[in-house]
Amino acid sequence: MTMDVQTYLARIQYQGSLEPNLQTVSALQTAHMRTVPFENLSVYYKQPITLSEEALYQKIVLQRRGGFCYELNGLFAWLLRSLGYRVTMLSAGVITDDGGFGPEFDHMTLLVHLDEEYLVDVGFGDSFQAPLRINYRGEQSQGGMSYQLSAAGEALILSEKNNRDENPAMQTQYRFTLASHQMKEYEGMCQYHQTSPKSHFTQKRICSRATENGRFTLSDLKFIATEDGARNERMLGSEEEFKAALKEYFNINL
Repeated sequence: MTMDVQTYLARIQYQGSLEPNLQTVSALQTAHMRTVPFENLSVYYKQPITLSEEALYQKIVLQRRGGFCYELNGLFAWLLRSLGYRVTMLSAGVITDDGGFGPEFDHMTLLVHLDEEYLVDVGFGDSFQAPLRINYRGEQSQGGMSYQLSAAGEALILSEKNNRDENPAMQTQYRFTLASHQMKEYEGMCQYHQTSPKSHFTQKRICSRATENGRFTLSDLKFIATEDGARNERMLGSEEEFKAALKEYFNINL
């Protein structure tokens, strides 16, 4: 299957340059995260997730849904490759409550090869919206946040801090290596996150999308809107209100 690039670009409301450079990747990543929500509704409603490019394109572009990391980063990698970029799929383990890390293929993130190498991720929810330099160990700031990549043996660890906090401190997000992987290698963990009672994706519904100044999030019947660091929460009263919020804030019609 050949991707219909223009339909994908329309889905993410992108009308900028397609020159294969850092500025374009950055603009595409930001546009993607502000239009395509991070969501696990397929898991909740028992809709099987298939990690084929055609299935992901059908769901995210044509049906205007979102997804979780394997879907969002898997499809975004295909878009970038269709535009002439060299992209490597990476395996990451997400930080756990006890301070350890999830297993191999717990999370998919991307490495984009330009004049230097960049970490790109449109599938980790509330996270960086522009590429991070892989070989730089200082803080990289964007949108009121700072991100840092630190070496841990053969791996790298991504950390972040909210510079709006009174005493901001780096919080570990995930650990990854630069080994190249294929989509089929993520299928086992994708199945686990759809079915295991131990996966946080099976615990509750989540739908979250970045905005220019903050983020909209639905966590079951809790609606959270953040803007310029200010957070407002309200509880929805019914499933009808939940579906109405999905439509209004995420353009998802169940």
